Amino acid sequence: MKIKRQIVLPKQQELLDRLGENIKLARKRRNLTTLQVAERAGIDRSTLYHIEKGNPRVSIGAYLNVFRVLGLQDDFLKLGADDELGRKLQDLKLMDNRK
Repeated sequence: MKIKRQIVLPKQQELLDRLGENIKLARKRRNLTTLQVAERAGIDRSTLYHIEKGNPRVSIGAYLNVFRVLGLQDDFLKLGADDELGRKLQDLKLMDNRK
């Protein structure tokens, strides 16, 4: 089975880069080494390096494990929680149904 390569647009790569930087800062604020975080997250140190660089090919599970180690796992629940576009689309549909 051939694995499809994910295409990440420049704006989305910028977001991943910033996420990686935020993870690295959180690790450093906690005075944790890359080896400590990687071992506690159950990943290779090279995977943590890729996470901190915003590599889009790293699994979301690896990101989540790093968030857990850093005590930030609840931040995952915030992703997509404020679905402003979805609410607007739903409101438009509701408005159309009233006619």
